[in-house]
Amino acid sequence: MRSSTLLWLFLGFALLGGPTHAQDAPVPARLSDAALPSPLDRLLRDYEHAWRAGDATALAALFAEDGFVLQNHRPPIRGRQAIRAAYEAGFKGEGGGPLQLRALAFSTDATTGYIIGAYRYGTGGEVGKFTLTLQRMPGQPWKIFSDMDNLNAAEKRADVE
Repeated sequence: MRSSTLLWLFLGFALLGGPTHAQDAPVPARLSDAALPSPLDRLLRDYEHAWRAGDATALAALFAEDGFVLQNHRPPIRGRQAIRAAYEAGFKGEGGGPLQLRALAFSTDATTGYIIGAYRYGTGGEVGKFTLTLQRMPGQPWKIFSDMDNLNAAEKRADVE
């Protein structure tokens, strides 16, 4: 090999294998709220209400019949009945806590849409973010086709010192 080729390979590997400094990155400023149209805002408020009440049936009713829930560290859940059962198991007869949702962005057309947002519990800071993909039949209310959420920070595990 020619020495210039070796130099480029060495530099390439050094750049690829070097440390990243993402953990040193400044915390981004809080993103602005997106003002949702009334039907989308109603969907978020109904979600919060059902969650706080621990009402798995009402929560599942917000989803399309073949909708998905995609949560951290869990396999996908598909179908309204499976979603209801998963929330029932998660609530264990208790409310889900003081969930607060806010929209960061959204878009809709006649039958599909999305909401990107952030969430928190109570008066603490935001702990995670979510995307809701939406669908509706003409003249019908919006339903959640998929709900994907994840935490802003890594969870602290008891088994790690």
